[in-house]
Amino acid sequence: MASPLRAPETKVEVRRMFVAPREKVFEAWTQREKLEKWMCRFPRNETRYIASDAQPGAVSVMEVKTAQGQTLKQTITYRDIEPPSKLVFQWDWQEFSAAGEKIDEAHDTLVTVEFQPRGNFTEVILTHEGLRTAEQRARHERGWIGCFDALAETLKAQHSAAPSTNCDVF
Repeated sequence: MASPLRAPETKVEVRRMFVAPREKVFEAWTQREKLEKWMCRFPRNETRYIASDAQPGAVSVMEVKTAQGQTLKQTITYRDIEPPSKLVFQWDWQEFSAAGEKIDEAHDTLVTVEFQPRGNFTEVILTHEGLRTAEQRARHERGWIGCFDALAETLKAQHSAAPSTNCDVF
């Protein structure tokens, strides 16, 4: 019998090309001031980082308030960091209603983010494993796609603000 942690409905994979060198995209995932501009910032979410330290064994804590008044508390424990090519972290979260009642949670899920150079682009391949249900999988897939959309906008804004040069990348 297959392990439920490896079942297709409990795994998310999202791939996206970004117009930026992989060092810049990697920094957007590991530097607090850059993460705060895009991670879980959609649509109209308020995000607050209580702690952020991208080093193996370190823990980052984020609290997200949704427009509907729900709160998500997310804890990231970094397992492996290989600049600028790979991040591996444990992603734990709890979701609370506007009244403060626990709605859902997940512990010991694993996120692997790979950064592949593709000329003037970087392909990011995110794999999130260990979600318990198909509903959690669907919600996380929508969430990661929203994060990638916000990251693309952030990188685009950084590129637009960069001094003009004779090259296609910043």
